[in-house]
Amino acid sequence: MPSVVLLIFAIIFIGILVFIAISVTGNKVYEFDREEYQADFLAIENSLTKDNELSFNASVIEADKLLDKALMEMGMPGKTMGERMKAASNKFSSNNSVWYAHKMRNAIAHERNFKIDYNKAAHALKAYRQALKDLGAI
Repeated sequence: MPSVVLLIFAIIFIGILVFIAISVTGNKVYEFDREEYQADFLAIENSLTKDNELSFNASVIEADKLLDKALMEMGMPGKTMGERMKAASNKFSSNNSVWYAHKMRNAIAHERNFKIDYNKAAHALKAYRQALKDLGAI
């Protein structure tokens, strides 16, 4: 009889240890190299200039790449950035804004005559900045 009680206590003790291990590793927050991300995003923001139409598209594309890099580093599941963004949607304070920016990037990349102006590019960069802040990258 005492060995049965000891066995039950051992099982409960091991169960508690497993629960603690899962709790600690399951909620792990990814640590970014924030200085690197901040420097990269600042360079992207500084590349956007009103007198250079090529900078409008390029800045949006580069900001999108930086956000995707952060999502991949976090281990977000998905084969495409869209899938990774869906997996991270609960982390974004303005999910609609970051999706708008990403769709703009897709239009730049895939639609032959798609053009944006300075204000739209600046708006997209603002959305990417907030998304990167929400993830803890900057």
